[in-house]
Amino acid sequence: MDQQPGNRAEIRDFLVGRRARITPAQAGLPTSARRRVAGLRREEVAVLAGVSTEWYTRLEKGHIGGVSDDVLDAVARALRLDEDERTHLFDLARAARPARRTPSRRRDVEVPPRIQWLLDSMTMSSAFVRNGRTDIVAGNPLARALLAPMFDSATTDRRGRPNIARYIFLDPGAPDFFVDWEAAGVATAALLRAEVGREPRDRALRELVGELSTLSPEFRGQWAAHDVLMRHDGVKRLRHPEAGHLELTFQSLDLPLPGRAVHDLVVYTAEPGTASEDRLRLLAVSAATDSRTDGAFA
Repeated sequence: MDQQPGNRAEIRDFLVGRRARITPAQAGLPTSARRRVAGLRREEVAVLAGVSTEWYTRLEKGHIGGVSDDVLDAVARALRLDEDERTHLFDLARAARPARRTPSRRRDVEVPPRIQWLLDSMTMSSAFVRNGRTDIVAGNPLARALLAPMFDSATTDRRGRPNIARYIFLDPGAPDFFVDWEAAGVATAALLRAEVGREPRDRALRELVGELSTLSPEFRGQWAAHDVLMRHDGVKRLRHPEAGHLELTFQSLDLPLPGRAVHDLVVYTAEPGTASEDRLRLLAVSAATDSRTDGAFA
């Protein structure tokens, strides 16, 4: 994957993809049977954004570094970008701007003890910390038990840490564990795409995307869509090897940590009074016993 500073190919493909999905009728423009392009033409986007066709053409070719926020806002409105897509466009522009000196590579940071204490205090919810590359870098005993197929997978790193994207796209057991496996793949690829916009110089991220692109046709298809997702919340249905069918709600929250690293606190809970709550409670009791025995998260 080409991720040179400036990231022109990323910018081009993102803007072309967003332009192609909007019909003239949706934009309030006249239609013609002779149209040869999907969606809007460049000159139509330029009119909607209030800029010249030449200028927008240059923008779509990746020359975005010196563009003002006001113009980016106008383009975002013309392309009907949602909030995540708008943020991604601004991230791409920020990464394309020339720096006075080459930025240092982002360093991974250790999760502070106070965060681990917080995780461990959540005994009836599965809680873990996920970085921008979807590595699970910390968690409580129930997270270890709930996500056992990930922790037991051959896709973990040499420290035994799962990577959600690698598990979903490369482990043959993932479609059995995730009832809605296809939806999980769509969301995970979109999370990684957003992270690439934030951190195009992250070597480990580039290597992960390259690995998934090489080994997973499903990932290649999702990656080509250029969809982005900044945060993922909702309902997760799991087919757990011990607890059986679980329907859980999950919420992700930004977790500020030192440096430029992006981390989310992700919490899985069950609706009170449901069978999933009963099964999760039994899993929590088993997890608490196991954690006292081995004394470690991973």
